[in-house]
Amino acid sequence: MAYRQVPGNARAVERLLVECSMFDYVIVGAGSAGCVLAARLSGDPSVKVALIEAGGRDDAPEIHTPITFARLFKTKYDWDFATEPEPYLDNRRVYLPRGRMFGGSSSMNAMIYIRGHRNDYDEWASGGASGWSYAEILPYFIKSEANERGQDQFHGAFGPLTVSDGRSRHGLVDAFLAAATEAGLEENSDFNGARQEGVGRYQLTQRKGLRCSAALAYLHPASQRPNLTIISAGLATRILFEKKRAVGVEIARDTGLEEIMAEREVLLAAGAYGSPQLLLLSGIGPANDLKMLQIEVRENLPVGHNLQDHPVAGITLFTDVETLFTALSPENIELLQKDGRGPLTSNVAEAGAFMRTRPGLSAPDIQYYFVPAMFYDEGLSAPFDHAFTIGSCLLKPTSKGKVSLRCARPDAKPRILHNYFAAEEDRQSIIEGIRTLMKMTQRAPLRDVTRKPHLMPASDRDADIWEHIKRVVQTCYHPTSTCAIGSVVDPELRVFGVDGLRVVDASVMPSVIRGNTNAPTIMIAEKASDMLRGSVH
Repeated sequence: MAYRQVPGNARAVERLLVECSMFDYVIVGAGSAGCVLAARLSGDPSVKVALIEAGGRDDAPEIHTPITFARLFKTKYDWDFATEPEPYLDNRRVYLPRGRMFGGSSSMNAMIYIRGHRNDYDEWASGGASGWSYAEILPYFIKSEANERGQDQFHGAFGPLTVSDGRSRHGLVDAFLAAATEAGLEENSDFNGARQEGVGRYQLTQRKGLRCSAALAYLHPASQRPNLTIISAGLATRILFEKKRAVGVEIARDTGLEEIMAEREVLLAAGAYGSPQLLLLSGIGPANDLKMLQIEVRENLPVGHNLQDHPVAGITLFTDVETLFTALSPENIELLQKDGRGPLTSNVAEAGAFMRTRPGLSAPDIQYYFVPAMFYDEGLSAPFDHAFTIGSCLLKPTSKGKVSLRCARPDAKPRILHNYFAAEEDRQSIIEGIRTLMKMTQRAPLRDVTRKPHLMPASDRDADIWEHIKRVVQTCYHPTSTCAIGSVVDPELRVFGVDGLRVVDASVMPSVIRGNTNAPTIMIAEKASDMLRGSVH
Protein backbone atom coordinates (compact mmCIF):
# COMPACT_ATOMS: atom_id res chain seq x y z
CA MET A 1 0.00 0.00 0.00
CA ALA A 2 1.03 3.60 -0.60
CA TYR A 3 -0.18 6.49 1.55
CA ARG A 4 -0.72 10.17 1.01
CA GLN A 5 -2.19 12.95 3.10
CA VAL A 6 -5.39 14.47 1.75
CA PRO A 7 -7.03 17.84 2.55
CA GLY A 8 -9.77 18.13 5.16
CA ASN A 9 -9.98 16.37 8.49
CA ALA A 10 -6.54 15.96 10.05
CA ARG A 11 -7.26 12.28 10.70
CA ALA A 12 -8.02 11.62 7.06
CA VAL A 13 -5.49 9.42 5.31
CA GLU A 14 -6.59 7.78 2.08
CA ARG A 15 -5.00 4.46 1.28
CA LEU A 16 -4.35 4.13 -2.42
CA LEU A 17 -4.35 0.82 -4.24
CA VAL A 18 -1.21 0.32 -6.26
CA GLU A 19 -2.13 -3.11 -7.52
CA CYS A 20 -5.04 -5.53 -7.57
CA SER A 21 -5.90 -6.19 -3.92
CA MET A 22 -7.98 -8.79 -2.10
CA PHE A 23 -10.45 -7.96 0.66
CA ASP A 24 -13.06 -9.88 2.58
CA TYR A 25 -15.81 -7.38 1.75
CA VAL A 26 -15.98 -4.80 -1.02
CA ILE A 27 -18.60 -2.10 -0.48
CA VAL A 28 -19.75 0.09 -3.37
CA GLY A 29 -20.91 3.52 -2.20
CA ALA A 30 -19.89 5.56 0.84
CA GLY A 31 -23.37 6.92 1.42
CA SER A 32 -25.50 6.32 4.50
CA ALA A 33 -25.58 2.53 4.19
CA GLY A 34 -21.98 2.18 3.00
CA CYS A 35 -20.62 4.20 5.92
CA VAL A 36 -22.47 1.96 8.38
CA LEU A 37 -21.27 -1.23 6.69
CA ALA A 38 -17.66 -0.04 6.56
CA ALA A 39 -17.63 0.91 10.23
CA ARG A 40 -19.41 -2.15 11.55
CA LEU A 41 -17.61 -4.76 9.44
CA SER A 42 -14.16 -3.28 9.99
CA GLY A 43 -14.83 -3.41 13.72
CA ASP A 44 -13.54 -6.98 13.46
CA PRO A 45 -9.76 -6.54 13.03
CA SER A 46 -9.48 -9.91 11.28
CA VAL A 47 -11.68 -8.71 8.41
CA LYS A 48 -10.34 -6.60 5.51
CA VAL A 49 -12.86 -4.12 4.08
CA ALA A 50 -12.70 -1.92 0.98
CA LEU A 51 -15.12 1.00 0.60
CA ILE A 52 -15.42 2.49 -2.89
CA GLU A 53 -16.84 5.99 -3.40
CA ALA A 54 -17.27 7.70 -6.78
CA GLY A 55 -17.04 11.14 -5.18
CA GLY A 56 -14.60 12.55 -2.68
CA ARG A 57 -14.29 13.74 0.86
CA ASP A 58 -17.08 15.55 2.70
CA ASP A 59 -14.86 18.60 3.02
CA ALA A 60 -17.05 21.51 1.88
CA PRO A 61 -18.18 23.93 4.62
CA GLU A 62 -21.67 23.90 3.10
CA ILE A 63 -21.95 20.23 4.08
CA HIS A 64 -21.48 20.85 7.77
CA THR A 65 -23.39 24.15 8.11
CA PRO A 66 -26.99 22.92 8.19
CA ILE A 67 -28.73 25.83 6.51
CA THR A 68 -26.53 25.79 3.39
CA PHE A 69 -27.21 22.28 2.08
CA ALA A 70 -28.99 23.52 -1.07
CA ARG A 71 -25.77 25.28 -2.12
CA LEU A 72 -24.37 21.81 -2.84
CA PHE A 73 -26.97 21.21 -5.57
CA LYS A 74 -25.46 20.90 -9.05
CA THR A 75 -21.89 20.97 -7.77
CA LYS A 76 -19.21 18.26 -7.76
CA TYR A 77 -20.86 16.94 -4.58
CA ASP A 78 -24.09 16.14 -6.45
CA TRP A 79 -24.85 13.36 -8.95
CA ASP A 80 -27.27 15.88 -10.50
CA PHE A 81 -29.79 13.40 -11.89
CA ALA A 82 -33.11 14.31 -13.49
CA THR A 83 -36.18 12.37 -14.47
CA GLU A 84 -37.29 11.67 -17.97
CA PRO A 85 -40.23 13.88 -19.01
CA GLU A 86 -42.91 13.01 -16.46
CA PRO A 87 -46.15 12.22 -18.34
CA TYR A 88 -48.49 13.36 -15.55
CA LEU A 89 -46.60 16.61 -14.92
CA ASP A 90 -47.00 18.04 -18.42
CA ASN A 91 -43.71 16.35 -19.37
CA ARG A 92 -41.63 18.33 -16.89
CA ARG A 93 -38.23 16.92 -15.98
CA VAL A 94 -37.79 16.85 -12.21
CA TYR A 95 -34.37 17.56 -10.72
CA LEU A 96 -33.04 14.72 -8.54
CA PRO A 97 -30.07 15.76 -6.36
CA ARG A 98 -28.07 12.94 -4.75
CA GLY A 99 -24.95 13.19 -2.63
CA ARG A 100 -21.68 12.27 -4.35
CA MET A 101 -19.25 12.36 -1.42
CA PHE A 102 -18.50 10.58 1.84
CA GLY A 103 -21.86 10.34 3.59
CA GLY A 104 -23.77 10.41 0.31
CA SER A 105 -27.12 12.14 0.60
CA SER A 106 -26.81 12.23 4.41
CA SER A 107 -24.17 14.90 3.71
CA MET A 108 -26.62 17.17 1.86
CA ASN A 109 -30.10 16.35 3.17
CA ALA A 110 -32.34 18.32 5.53
CA MET A 111 -31.25 16.14 8.47
CA ILE A 112 -34.80 15.18 9.50
CA TYR A 113 -34.80 12.09 11.70
CA ILE A 114 -37.92 10.08 10.86
CA ARG A 115 -38.25 6.31 10.93
CA GLY A 116 -41.58 5.81 9.22
CA HIS A 117 -44.80 4.29 10.52
CA ARG A 118 -44.78 0.93 12.26
CA ASN A 119 -47.35 -0.29 9.73
CA ASP A 120 -44.77 0.14 6.95
CA TYR A 121 -42.52 -2.56 8.36
CA ASP A 122 -45.33 -4.87 9.37
CA GLU A 123 -46.60 -4.62 5.79
CA TRP A 124 -43.14 -5.58 4.55
CA ALA A 125 -43.08 -8.63 6.82
CA SER A 126 -46.61 -9.75 5.94
CA GLY A 127 -45.68 -9.45 2.26
CA GLY A 128 -42.80 -11.92 2.61
CA ALA A 129 -39.93 -9.82 4.00
CA SER A 130 -39.45 -12.04 7.02
CA GLY A 131 -37.39 -10.47 9.77
CA TRP A 132 -38.37 -6.91 8.84
CA SER A 133 -41.43 -6.31 11.03
CA TYR A 134 -41.49 -3.22 13.25
CA ALA A 135 -40.70 -5.23 16.38
CA GLU A 136 -37.72 -6.82 14.62
CA ILE A 137 -36.21 -3.64 13.17
CA LEU A 138 -36.78 -1.35 16.17
CA PRO A 139 -33.62 -2.64 17.97
CA TYR A 140 -31.52 -1.46 15.02
CA PHE A 141 -32.95 2.05 15.14
CA ILE A 142 -32.15 2.10 18.84
CA LYS A 143 -28.66 0.68 18.26
CA SER A 144 -27.77 3.40 15.76
CA GLU A 145 -29.11 6.33 17.76
CA ALA A 146 -27.63 8.70 20.33
CA ASN A 147 -30.68 10.76 21.14
CA GLU A 148 -29.99 13.80 23.31
CA ARG A 149 -33.31 13.20 25.09
CA GLY A 150 -31.95 9.92 26.43
CA GLN A 151 -32.92 6.28 26.20
CA ASP A 152 -36.40 4.80 26.45
CA GLN A 153 -38.38 1.98 24.84
CA PHE A 154 -38.22 3.73 21.45
CA HIS A 155 -34.86 5.47 21.53
CA GLY A 156 -31.17 4.82 22.04
CA ALA A 157 -28.62 7.06 23.70
CA PHE A 158 -25.33 5.31 22.93
CA GLY A 159 -25.23 4.79 19.15
CA PRO A 160 -23.00 6.57 16.65
CA LEU A 161 -25.71 8.78 15.11
CA THR A 162 -26.46 11.91 17.13
CA VAL A 163 -30.13 12.91 17.10
CA SER A 164 -31.04 16.23 18.66
CA ASP A 165 -33.75 18.86 18.92
CA GLY A 166 -33.33 21.73 16.48
CA ARG A 167 -31.48 24.78 17.77
CA SER A 168 -32.86 27.37 15.37
CA ARG A 169 -36.34 27.62 16.94
CA HIS A 170 -37.59 30.17 14.44
CA GLY A 171 -40.62 32.15 15.64
CA LEU A 172 -42.63 31.48 12.48
CA VAL A 173 -42.61 27.80 13.43
CA ASP A 174 -44.71 28.68 16.47
CA ALA A 175 -47.29 30.28 14.17
CA PHE A 176 -47.45 27.13 12.06
CA LEU A 177 -47.82 24.89 15.11
CA ALA A 178 -50.60 27.08 16.49
CA ALA A 179 -52.48 27.15 13.16
CA ALA A 180 -52.15 23.38 12.77
CA THR A 181 -53.52 22.66 16.23
CA GLU A 182 -56.39 25.10 15.63
CA ALA A 183 -57.11 23.11 12.45
CA GLY A 184 -57.45 19.94 14.53
CA LEU A 185 -54.01 18.32 14.47
CA GLU A 186 -52.75 17.06 17.81
CA GLU A 187 -49.37 18.10 19.13
CA ASN A 188 -46.70 15.42 18.85
CA SER A 189 -43.25 15.95 20.33
CA ASP A 190 -41.90 12.62 19.05
CA PHE A 191 -42.84 11.38 15.58
CA ASN A 192 -40.69 8.28 16.21
CA GLY A 193 -42.34 7.26 19.46
CA ALA A 194 -45.70 5.73 20.29
CA ARG A 195 -47.53 7.41 17.39
CA GLN A 196 -46.61 9.23 14.21
CA GLU A 197 -49.63 11.44 13.59
CA GLY A 198 -49.78 15.04 14.76
CA VAL A 199 -47.77 18.23 14.45
CA GLY A 200 -44.49 19.27 15.99
CA ARG A 201 -40.84 20.16 15.51
CA TYR A 202 -38.59 17.60 13.87
CA GLN A 203 -35.65 15.99 15.58
CA LEU A 204 -32.50 16.21 13.49
CA THR A 205 -29.29 14.33 12.79
CA GLN A 206 -27.18 17.11 14.24
CA ARG A 207 -24.37 17.26 16.77
CA LYS A 208 -23.84 20.56 18.60
CA GLY A 209 -25.75 22.41 15.91
CA LEU A 210 -23.79 20.95 12.98
CA ARG A 211 -24.71 18.17 10.57
CA CYS A 212 -24.17 14.64 11.85
CA SER A 213 -23.99 12.69 8.59
CA ALA A 214 -23.40 8.96 8.32
CA ALA A 215 -19.81 9.82 7.41
CA LEU A 216 -19.31 11.84 10.59
CA ALA A 217 -21.14 9.29 12.75
CA TYR A 218 -19.71 6.05 11.35
CA LEU A 219 -16.98 6.46 8.74
CA HIS A 220 -14.66 9.09 10.19
CA PRO A 221 -14.21 7.29 13.54
CA ALA A 222 -13.35 4.08 11.66
CA SER A 223 -11.20 5.63 8.93
CA GLN A 224 -7.86 5.04 10.67
CA ARG A 225 -8.36 1.30 11.07
CA PRO A 226 -5.62 -0.55 9.18
CA ASN A 227 -8.14 -3.11 7.92
CA LEU A 228 -10.35 -0.47 6.23
CA THR A 229 -9.29 0.87 2.82
CA ILE A 230 -11.27 3.84 1.54
CA ILE A 231 -11.05 4.45 -2.20
CA SER A 232 -12.36 7.81 -3.39
CA ALA A 233 -12.94 9.05 -6.95
CA GLY A 234 -13.51 5.45 -8.02
CA LEU A 235 -16.49 4.83 -10.30
CA ALA A 236 -17.70 1.24 -10.12
CA THR A 237 -18.13 0.04 -13.70
CA ARG A 238 -19.19 -3.57 -13.24
CA ILE A 239 -19.33 -6.46 -10.82
CA LEU A 240 -16.80 -9.21 -11.47
CA PHE A 241 -17.99 -12.82 -11.48
CA GLU A 242 -16.55 -16.30 -11.52
CA LYS A 243 -19.42 -18.39 -12.84
CA LYS A 244 -22.35 -17.60 -10.50
CA ARG A 245 -20.31 -15.94 -7.77
CA ALA A 246 -19.50 -12.24 -7.40
CA VAL A 247 -15.78 -11.96 -6.71
CA GLY A 248 -15.05 -8.25 -6.98
CA VAL A 249 -15.72 -4.90 -8.58
CA GLU A 250 -14.06 -3.13 -11.48
CA ILE A 251 -13.56 0.59 -10.92
CA ALA A 252 -12.42 3.45 -13.12
CA ARG A 253 -10.07 6.07 -11.72
CA ASP A 254 -7.77 8.65 -13.24
CA THR A 255 -5.06 6.01 -13.33
CA GLY A 256 -7.24 3.61 -15.33
CA LEU A 257 -9.27 0.48 -14.55
CA GLU A 258 -8.62 -1.48 -11.35
CA GLU A 259 -10.06 -4.70 -9.96
CA ILE A 260 -10.97 -4.75 -6.28
CA MET A 261 -11.50 -8.37 -5.28
CA ALA A 262 -13.76 -9.77 -2.55
CA GLU A 263 -13.05 -13.06 -0.80
CA ARG A 264 -16.44 -13.16 0.92
CA GLU A 265 -19.00 -10.75 -0.57
CA VAL A 266 -19.62 -7.70 -2.71
CA LEU A 267 -22.05 -5.27 -1.06
CA LEU A 268 -23.87 -2.70 -3.19
CA ALA A 269 -24.77 0.44 -1.26
CA ALA A 270 -25.02 2.91 -4.13
CA GLY A 271 -28.64 3.91 -3.55
CA ALA A 272 -31.94 3.47 -5.35
CA TYR A 273 -30.50 4.81 -8.60
CA GLY A 274 -26.88 3.64 -8.39
CA SER A 275 -27.32 0.05 -7.19
CA PRO A 276 -29.75 -0.96 -9.97
CA GLN A 277 -27.55 0.78 -12.53
CA LEU A 278 -24.51 -1.29 -11.50
CA LEU A 279 -26.52 -4.52 -11.47
CA LEU A 280 -27.81 -3.77 -14.98
CA LEU A 281 -24.33 -2.98 -16.25
CA SER A 282 -23.26 -6.35 -14.84
CA GLY A 283 -25.96 -8.33 -16.63
CA ILE A 284 -28.49 -8.62 -13.80
CA GLY A 285 -31.85 -7.19 -14.77
CA PRO A 286 -34.74 -7.49 -17.23
CA ALA A 287 -33.46 -9.74 -20.01
CA ASN A 288 -35.10 -7.88 -22.88
CA ASP A 289 -33.71 -4.51 -21.75
CA LEU A 290 -30.20 -5.93 -21.41
CA LYS A 291 -30.27 -7.67 -24.77
CA MET A 292 -31.26 -4.42 -26.48
CA LEU A 293 -28.03 -2.91 -25.15
CA GLN A 294 -26.01 -6.02 -26.06
CA ILE A 295 -25.27 -6.77 -22.41
CA GLU A 296 -24.95 -10.47 -21.66
CA VAL A 297 -27.79 -11.57 -19.38
CA ARG A 298 -26.49 -13.13 -16.21
CA GLU A 299 -29.78 -13.19 -14.30
CA ASN A 300 -33.25 -12.11 -15.42
CA LEU A 301 -34.63 -10.03 -12.52
CA PRO A 302 -36.88 -6.92 -12.37
CA VAL A 303 -33.98 -4.68 -11.34
CA GLY A 304 -34.91 -1.00 -11.51
CA HIS A 305 -38.65 -1.65 -11.43
CA ASN A 306 -40.91 -0.62 -8.54
CA LEU A 307 -39.24 2.81 -8.13
CA GLN A 308 -41.06 4.86 -5.51
CA ASP A 309 -40.47 8.34 -4.13
CA HIS A 310 -42.22 11.05 -2.13
CA PRO A 311 -43.33 13.95 -4.34
CA VAL A 312 -43.84 17.23 -2.45
CA ALA A 313 -45.65 20.38 -3.54
CA GLY A 314 -45.50 23.61 -1.60
CA ILE A 315 -47.23 26.91 -1.10
CA THR A 316 -45.23 30.05 -0.32
CA LEU A 317 -46.41 33.28 1.30
CA PHE A 318 -44.61 36.58 1.79
CA THR A 319 -44.24 37.82 5.34
CA ASP A 320 -42.97 40.91 7.15
CA VAL A 321 -41.40 38.70 9.82
CA GLU A 322 -37.64 38.28 9.44
CA THR A 323 -36.93 34.81 8.00
CA LEU A 324 -33.88 32.71 7.23
CA PHE A 325 -33.40 34.96 4.17
CA THR A 326 -31.09 37.12 6.30
CA ALA A 327 -29.55 34.31 8.37
CA LEU A 328 -26.04 34.45 6.87
CA SER A 329 -24.81 37.41 8.91
CA PRO A 330 -21.44 37.78 10.70
CA GLU A 331 -23.25 37.68 14.03
CA ASN A 332 -24.98 34.40 13.22
CA ILE A 333 -21.77 32.87 11.87
CA GLU A 334 -20.09 33.70 15.18
CA LEU A 335 -23.06 32.27 17.09
CA LEU A 336 -22.77 29.00 15.18
CA GLN A 337 -19.01 28.77 15.58
CA LYS A 338 -18.95 29.67 19.28
CA ASP A 339 -22.12 28.11 20.64
CA GLY A 340 -23.50 25.81 17.93
CA ARG A 341 -26.73 27.77 17.97
CA GLY A 342 -28.72 30.28 15.98
CA PRO A 343 -30.33 30.48 12.54
CA LEU A 344 -27.43 28.79 10.73
CA THR A 345 -28.21 25.57 12.59
CA SER A 346 -31.59 25.51 10.86
CA ASN A 347 -32.24 22.44 8.75
CA VAL A 348 -34.66 24.69 6.79
CA ALA A 349 -37.66 22.34 7.23
CA GLU A 350 -37.84 22.87 11.00
CA ALA A 351 -41.29 21.45 11.74
CA GLY A 352 -44.04 19.41 10.19
CA ALA A 353 -46.97 17.09 10.60
CA PHE A 354 -48.39 13.72 9.64
CA MET A 355 -52.10 13.45 8.79
CA ARG A 356 -54.73 11.38 7.03
CA THR A 357 -56.70 13.10 4.30
CA ARG A 358 -59.72 10.80 4.46
CA PRO A 359 -61.40 8.22 6.71
CA GLY A 360 -60.51 4.57 6.40
CA LEU A 361 -56.75 4.98 6.08
CA SER A 362 -54.69 2.89 8.48
CA ALA A 363 -51.88 5.45 8.65
CA PRO A 364 -51.05 8.99 7.44
CA ASP A 365 -50.91 9.65 3.71
CA ILE A 366 -49.56 13.23 3.91
CA GLN A 367 -46.52 14.74 5.63
CA TYR A 368 -46.08 18.50 5.99
CA TYR A 369 -42.85 20.49 6.09
CA PHE A 370 -42.76 24.04 7.43
CA VAL A 371 -39.89 26.21 6.18
CA PRO A 372 -39.36 29.72 7.64
CA ALA A 373 -37.89 30.82 4.31
CA MET A 374 -38.69 31.08 0.63
CA PHE A 375 -37.95 27.62 -0.85
CA TYR A 376 -39.09 27.22 -4.46
CA ASP A 377 -37.95 26.17 -7.94
CA GLU A 378 -36.67 22.84 -6.55
CA GLY A 379 -34.28 24.74 -4.27
CA LEU A 380 -32.34 26.04 -7.28
CA SER A 381 -33.36 29.70 -7.09
CA ALA A 382 -32.21 31.92 -4.25
CA PRO A 383 -34.80 33.67 -2.04
CA PHE A 384 -35.42 37.30 -2.93
CA ASP A 385 -37.71 38.34 -0.05
CA HIS A 386 -38.97 37.26 3.34
CA ALA A 387 -41.46 34.41 2.92
CA PHE A 388 -42.37 31.05 4.43
CA THR A 389 -43.08 27.77 2.66
CA ILE A 390 -45.22 24.79 3.62
CA GLY A 391 -44.81 21.57 1.67
CA SER A 392 -47.36 18.79 1.28
CA CYS A 393 -45.67 15.43 0.71
CA LEU A 394 -47.40 12.27 -0.55
CA LEU A 395 -46.32 9.53 1.85
CA LYS A 396 -47.52 6.26 0.33
CA PRO A 397 -47.71 6.63 -3.44
CA THR A 398 -49.17 3.79 -5.46
CA SER A 399 -47.59 5.08 -8.68
CA LYS A 400 -44.43 3.18 -9.66
CA GLY A 401 -41.50 4.23 -11.80
CA LYS A 402 -38.38 2.63 -13.26
CA VAL A 403 -34.60 3.02 -13.39
CA SER A 404 -32.99 1.72 -16.58
CA LEU A 405 -29.83 2.17 -18.59
CA ARG A 406 -29.52 4.94 -21.14
CA CYS A 407 -26.67 3.05 -22.76
CA ALA A 408 -24.04 0.48 -21.78
CA ARG A 409 -21.49 3.11 -20.71
CA PRO A 410 -20.96 3.10 -16.93
CA ASP A 411 -20.30 6.84 -16.88
CA ALA A 412 -23.69 7.67 -18.44
CA LYS A 413 -26.46 8.77 -16.12
CA PRO A 414 -29.28 6.23 -15.79
CA ARG A 415 -32.70 6.78 -17.28
CA ILE A 416 -35.08 7.58 -14.40
CA LEU A 417 -38.85 7.80 -14.75
CA HIS A 418 -40.68 8.26 -11.46
CA ASN A 419 -44.11 8.28 -13.11
CA TYR A 420 -45.35 10.65 -10.42
CA PHE A 421 -49.15 10.71 -9.95
CA ALA A 422 -49.96 8.03 -12.46
CA ALA A 423 -52.56 6.83 -9.96
CA GLU A 424 -55.68 8.90 -9.35
CA GLU A 425 -55.50 8.00 -5.66
CA ASP A 426 -52.12 9.76 -5.42
CA ARG A 427 -53.48 12.90 -7.06
CA GLN A 428 -56.46 13.07 -4.72
CA SER A 429 -54.31 12.69 -1.60
CA ILE A 430 -51.93 15.51 -2.46
CA ILE A 431 -54.75 17.78 -3.67
CA GLU A 432 -56.47 17.35 -0.32
CA GLY A 433 -53.15 17.92 1.45
CA ILE A 434 -52.73 21.27 -0.32
CA ARG A 435 -56.36 22.23 0.28
CA THR A 436 -55.92 21.61 4.02
CA LEU A 437 -52.78 23.79 3.99
CA MET A 438 -54.66 26.60 2.26
CA LYS A 439 -57.30 26.51 4.99
CA MET A 440 -54.58 26.43 7.63
CA THR A 441 -53.04 29.64 6.31
CA GLN A 442 -56.39 31.35 6.95
CA ARG A 443 -56.16 30.57 10.66
CA ALA A 444 -55.21 33.60 12.72
CA PRO A 445 -51.68 32.48 13.71
CA LEU A 446 -50.56 32.24 10.06
CA ARG A 447 -52.91 34.84 8.62
CA ASP A 448 -51.48 37.45 10.98
CA VAL A 449 -47.91 36.90 9.72
CA THR A 450 -48.82 36.78 6.02
CA ARG A 451 -48.30 39.76 3.71
CA LYS A 452 -49.55 38.17 0.47
CA PRO A 453 -49.20 34.92 -1.47
CA HIS A 454 -46.13 34.13 -3.52
CA LEU A 455 -46.97 30.67 -4.91
CA MET A 456 -50.53 29.47 -4.29
CA PRO A 457 -53.30 27.75 -6.25
CA ALA A 458 -55.74 30.15 -7.91
CA SER A 459 -58.58 28.71 -5.82
CA ASP A 460 -59.41 25.69 -3.67
CA ARG A 461 -61.04 23.89 -6.60
CA ASP A 462 -59.47 20.53 -7.47
CA ALA A 463 -58.54 21.70 -10.98
CA ASP A 464 -56.72 24.81 -9.75
CA ILE A 465 -54.89 22.93 -7.00
CA TRP A 466 -53.80 20.25 -9.49
CA GLU A 467 -52.50 22.86 -11.93
CA HIS A 468 -50.46 24.38 -9.10
CA ILE A 469 -49.09 20.98 -8.09
CA LYS A 470 -47.97 20.18 -11.63
CA ARG A 471 -46.04 23.47 -11.77
CA VAL A 472 -44.25 23.27 -8.42
CA VAL A 473 -44.02 19.61 -7.37
CA GLN A 474 -40.53 18.24 -6.79
CA THR A 475 -38.88 15.21 -5.28
CA CYS A 476 -38.64 14.93 -1.52
CA TYR A 477 -35.33 13.12 -2.13
CA HIS A 478 -36.55 9.67 -1.03
CA PRO A 479 -36.14 7.17 -3.91
CA THR A 480 -36.55 3.53 -2.89
CA SER A 481 -37.50 0.00 -3.88
CA THR A 482 -35.64 -0.59 -7.17
CA CYS A 483 -33.97 -3.79 -5.83
CA ALA A 484 -36.80 -4.77 -3.55
CA ILE A 485 -36.89 -7.62 -1.08
CA GLY A 486 -38.95 -10.36 -2.67
CA SER A 487 -38.27 -9.48 -6.30
CA VAL A 488 -34.52 -8.79 -6.58
CA VAL A 489 -33.11 -9.76 -3.17
CA ASP A 490 -34.17 -12.17 -0.45
CA PRO A 491 -34.91 -11.10 3.15
CA GLU A 492 -31.17 -11.35 3.89
CA LEU A 493 -30.58 -8.94 0.99
CA ARG A 494 -28.82 -11.53 -1.20
CA VAL A 495 -29.38 -11.06 -4.93
CA PHE A 496 -31.40 -13.93 -6.35
CA GLY A 497 -29.60 -16.35 -8.65
CA VAL A 498 -26.01 -15.42 -7.76
CA ASP A 499 -23.71 -15.92 -4.79
CA GLY A 500 -21.59 -13.46 -2.83
CA LEU A 501 -23.64 -10.38 -3.74
CA ARG A 502 -26.00 -8.31 -1.60
CA VAL A 503 -27.70 -4.95 -1.92
CA VAL A 504 -27.81 -2.87 1.25
CA ASP A 505 -29.52 0.51 0.84
CA ALA A 506 -32.94 2.10 0.33
CA SER A 507 -33.42 0.20 -2.92
CA VAL A 508 -34.25 -3.00 -1.00
CA MET A 509 -37.35 -1.52 0.65
CA PRO A 510 -40.36 -3.49 -0.65
CA SER A 511 -42.28 -0.20 -0.55
CA VAL A 512 -41.41 3.33 0.47
CA ILE A 513 -41.92 4.06 4.15
CA ARG A 514 -44.11 6.87 5.44
CA GLY A 515 -41.48 9.50 6.14
CA ASN A 516 -37.89 10.52 5.48
CA THR A 517 -35.70 7.64 4.41
CA ASN A 518 -32.26 8.38 5.86
CA ALA A 519 -32.81 6.82 9.30
CA PRO A 520 -34.40 3.68 7.77
CA THR A 521 -31.47 3.32 5.38
CA ILE A 522 -29.06 3.41 8.32
CA MET A 523 -31.25 0.85 10.08
CA ILE A 524 -31.12 -1.45 7.04
CA ALA A 525 -27.32 -1.30 7.04
CA GLU A 526 -27.14 -1.95 10.79
CA LYS A 527 -29.29 -5.04 10.36
CA ALA A 528 -27.31 -6.18 7.32
CA SER A 529 -24.06 -5.81 9.28
CA ASP A 530 -25.38 -8.18 11.90
CA MET A 531 -26.54 -10.59 9.20
CA LEU A 532 -23.06 -10.61 7.70
CA ARG A 533 -21.50 -11.20 11.10
CA GLY A 534 -24.07 -13.89 11.95
CA SER A 535 -25.55 -12.12 14.95
CA VAL A 536 -29.02 -11.02 13.88
CA HIS A 537 -31.17 -9.97 16.82
